[in-house]
Amino acid sequence: MKLLRTIRLDASDTFVFGAAAEPGEWAVSGAFVFWDKDPATLDGKARAAFRGGFLGVNSLGWSTLVQIVETTEAERASLVGLLAEQLARHFGAPSLAAAKAAAEEEVAFAQSLCTVPADSVIAVHRTYEDGAVRESFRNLRPRDAARPARVFSFLEVEGEDAPNEQVDLAALAERDRK
Repeated sequence: MKLLRTIRLDASDTFVFGAAAEPGEWAVSGAFVFWDKDPATLDGKARAAFRGGFLGVNSLGWSTLVQIVETTEAERASLVGLLAEQLARHFGAPSLAAAKAAAEEEVAFAQSLCTVPADSVIAVHRTYEDGAVRESFRNLRPRDAARPARVFSFLEVEGEDAPNEQVDLAALAERDRK
């Protein structure tokens, strides 16, 4: 069985997102965080999280990339329980039973993204079209077998037709320093 864990290849998540996930956290898509928000009104770090973040379940922080990892049924059950608690505590789930059902769906969706080999890295791109959130996922693989992986040592292998968006990380970092 495989699930998603956050991965940080450089420090950019710490200034791109309002809250960055810690490396190694269990992760889910996190699109549900925006269910009651109009994406057109999001700006700055909230917009960055909407467009390209996976939700770290423990911290509720965001990660640009996640890694597929092998796991056990016990770890999966623990993840479902933790996410259910977070949904009840922070997202207004009407009951723990409802939160657990929603958590189960989120974890099952995360599992559905794990069809490529373990250690593969995945990125997400979200848009809002025709009144619905659309997600596209790209699987990345290392250019070579060298480890540890560096941020610019990945090649895209799926989703190459994804929108080409430019983010000026240096300008974001400078703006945050002011």
